[in-house]
Amino acid sequence: MDLDVVFLGTSASMPTARRAPAAVLVRRGGERLLFDCAEGTQRQLQRSAVGLAELEEIFLTHLHADHVLGLPGMLKTFALRGREEVGLTVYGPRGVHDLFAKLKPFLGRLPYELTIVEVEAGDTLERGEYRIEPFAVDHGVSAVGYAVVEEHRPGRFDVDAADALGVPPGPERGILQGGDPVTLSDGTVVTPDEVLGPARPGRKLAITGDTAPAPAVVQAAHLADLLVHEATFGADEKERARETMHSTSADAAEVARLANVKLLALTHVSPRYFGPELAREANAVFPHVVVPRDFDTVEIPFPERGSPRLVKRGAAAGETSYHPVTMGGMVQVATAGDVTEAEELQELLRNAGIEAEIEADGAEDALRVLVPEGSLEAAEDAIEALSEPDDLISEP
Repeated sequence: MDLDVVFLGTSASMPTARRAPAAVLVRRGGERLLFDCAEGTQRQLQRSAVGLAELEEIFLTHLHADHVLGLPGMLKTFALRGREEVGLTVYGPRGVHDLFAKLKPFLGRLPYELTIVEVEAGDTLERGEYRIEPFAVDHGVSAVGYAVVEEHRPGRFDVDAADALGVPPGPERGILQGGDPVTLSDGTVVTPDEVLGPARPGRKLAITGDTAPAPAVVQAAHLADLLVHEATFGADEKERARETMHSTSADAAEVARLANVKLLALTHVSPRYFGPELAREANAVFPHVVVPRDFDTVEIPFPERGSPRLVKRGAAAGETSYHPVTMGGMVQVATAGDVTEAEELQELLRNAGIEAEIEADGAEDALRVLVPEGSLEAAEDAIEALSEPDDLISEP
């Protein structure tokens, strides 16, 4: 059973040219679970390799605009596509009923059943082979995080033990592997513990939404394969993080360290940061950190098959607007109109810890700005920040 997390929106509070606001899709086998639905989420899905699936469950961590503004458009799109038979359930913390009462004039009549469920920390949503557990966070408003927790799996079937006990190949062995005893033709009862090894753990992931570092998050994320934790600020804005009840990258790393998770994914990144500097700060506290960009995926295999890993993805084919040119290990990140502009870009990149070179463009009256190929994504983020505001927009 495949399990992965697709990062559809990784920006804090507002969209940027390269990052959309909060939205995370969990895929487990054929199931699709969406956590938060910021503005533009349906387009992010359409741009991704996932596509706009007929989602049946959406989970809101809290009701700030940058986590819910995508709902009206997505719900209306489902209606316009003729969805009727398949219902949709939206889960959220206290206040989600009031939110949808206010949205009703915008939504109008939907042709499919829409169910709204308020959840709180300590609830359990059973899903058979796994469960979803809302947990407490610390954001100063009604808010929850969510843990997706798989049940333990039966141990490996011992063929030699089954042969020795006289269990014939066929349905009986399947029954035993499913956890039930069988009675053989001679009346002998064979129990699962006689032919199965120790139970194997399932997988676990925790998604915090917005939160200050909190003991409840440590508890909820304990031994998780993946912790998706907000990192709105770097160490330079620690006081701002405290005032707004957000986390720094080091805060998130300390939560991951205390919870003993396998991998920490930092998201909800303020436009003032590029990503690599947050990863460096977090790595000083916890060694296994990634800062996903939009459309990146974290794959979570069963424990015996390896550790979670970040898989770099792009938007769907045809969506990329810039194709860099690689030259001798350096790759073009931008074109400058004159020397002054090129030098400004070079200085910006060097301040971000990225070596940059300037080269004349023989075909045009312009200059190329080149960076090492491995630094391209960080360089693109750094240049993007030129057009972003200095201050994060305040939360409502």
